[in-house]
Amino acid sequence: MHSPGKITLVGFDADDTLWQNETFFRLTQARLESLLADFCDSATLHDRLIAAERRNLGHYGYGVKGFTLSMIETAIEVTQGRVSAQVIAEIMAAGREMLEHPIELLPHARAAVEQAAEQFHVVLITKGDLMDQERKLAQSGLGDLFHGVEIVSEKTADTYARLFTRHGARAESALMVGNSLKSDVLPVLAAGGFGVHVPHGLTWELERAEPPAQHPRFFELEDLSGLNSLLGRLVA
Repeated sequence: MHSPGKITLVGFDADDTLWQNETFFRLTQARLESLLADFCDSATLHDRLIAAERRNLGHYGYGVKGFTLSMIETAIEVTQGRVSAQVIAEIMAAGREMLEHPIELLPHARAAVEQAAEQFHVVLITKGDLMDQERKLAQSGLGDLFHGVEIVSEKTADTYARLFTRHGARAESALMVGNSLKSDVLPVLAAGGFGVHVPHGLTWELERAEPPAQHPRFFELEDLSGLNSLLGRLVA
């Protein structure tokens, strides 16, 4: 049986929790595959690109800019340095288009944040490029609903514990909502909080993890429409 505590803070992830994100990465990767079709097949390109992203996370962090640099690096690798300046320019253009893409809110996102904000201290906790995340939040129209916004380079148990404390909550009284088990759920549980997984149809390979199904503070929702009811049960 789940053992709720007194929840005072609700954290929301941003990308693929409140608005679409991975969809645009997949579309851009398909564009890269088309550009490099004469040099390698899709499966090989995918493996090379994931390897490049994994290598580069510590240097470039998360987000479109790091992804664009990893695409360029992959293009150089699979063509053995023969990639044309035109293809490089097209990759860079694809990255800029991602940075300019309009925000598409996911179903029930606004209502979920509004309802949570009526009872709890609500904080947006996201990782990635600072400028891009600020742009997306501004375009989303959700910015005024949050009591705080935190854009971090990585989501770890220590990071969450520090952020919860900054916003006046103990980890044991904080709940995090997100699409990534690896970033939004597991480290929060490790810190002592509640983790609510709201799966997105697409999950970046480097964010995949096994659900902690037996953990007493782990919950999974089909979509954000169920969050208000879950919060009601936990504080009842």
